[in-house]
Amino acid sequence: MIEMKRSASGQSNFKSIDSIIMRFPQFRDGLRNLRGVFEQYDEDSNGTIDREELSKCLEKLQLCLTKEEVEDLFHSCDIDGSEGIQFNEFIVLLCLIYLLMKPSFSPDTTLNVDSPQLEATFDTIVEAFLFLDKNGDGKLNKKDMIKALNEASPWERSPARVTRTRFKEMDWDKNGKVSFREFLFAFINWVGIESDEEIPD
Repeated sequence: MIEMKRSASGQSNFKSIDSIIMRFPQFRDGLRNLRGVFEQYDEDSNGTIDREELSKCLEKLQLCLTKEEVEDLFHSCDIDGSEGIQFNEFIVLLCLIYLLMKPSFSPDTTLNVDSPQLEATFDTIVEAFLFLDKNGDGKLNKKDMIKALNEASPWERSPARVTRTRFKEMDWDKNGKVSFREFLFAFINWVGIESDEEIPD
């Protein structure tokens, strides 16, 4: 993340938190397109991808990972500990894979899900994180959030409780810092990728 921050310095498309929120419909469409990819790898159609299905998925994406690396990836994305990767966790998994592949800058290295729109969506999500990461250390803290939520219109400051709530939603392990993975889970939740029939809480 820090490397990406350096390479993107001064090139952000985001000037305020509102400019990120305005893009939510595009994020939603881009991420929903992944449903078909998820169903393709969920061979037994039980709504989750198990370790074996994940290994096949990574093979098809032409990613050569050791058993230990696959296990690490599985555990870091199976955030609810259900021993299966659900759809929202699958999006996080693909975005992390995309990020891991990106530093190689090899023209042959693509996500192999035939979607430039998806890659653009992932790039924009990374950009949103970098916009919020004011001190550039690859983690978000409460200070970063307050600054990001208020910098566009300091005369209309977000109530402290809003900032606190948003930060709490992201800081899953309650250590006061938000990793990109934690940000991704919260972000997918905010964007709302589940079907329109579902009524949000």
